[in-house]
Amino acid sequence: LPWILPQHPRVSVFAGSLSQPVLTQPPSLSASPGASGRLTCTLSTGFSVHSNTICWYQQKPGSPPWYLLRYNSDSDKNHGSGVPSRFSGSKDASANAGILHISGLQPEDEADYYCMIWNSDVSYSDTHI
Repeated sequence: LPWILPQHPRVSVFAGSLSQPVLTQPPSLSASPGASGRLTCTLSTGFSVHSNTICWYQQKPGSPPWYLLRYNSDSDKNHGSGVPSRFSGSKDASANAGILHISGLQPEDEADYYCMIWNSDVSYSDTHI
């Protein structure tokens, strides 16, 4: 399964010699309870969000990452088990980014969020997290 995580101080990624996309996320988001949140995952130049599936994970201190969802298109998407419907995905082609939408933010949503891309046409090797 080819996949890549964004650069993050707590994540180390080692991959093969193929050209690798860089995923960029904002360092933080602040919002009030009940508000809507929008997290972006921007792909580097030369890689298109259109041809990649975006996956999102949530991680709280002391716990492993929890799979939230994957989004390729409105007809090709999946929610993880037990993930509330207020979490949803989309893509912004003009920004070349995947988007995680969280409606009705709750205190328990405070966590680290990771994006990942998946492209079935590309093979990577030796990815260690």
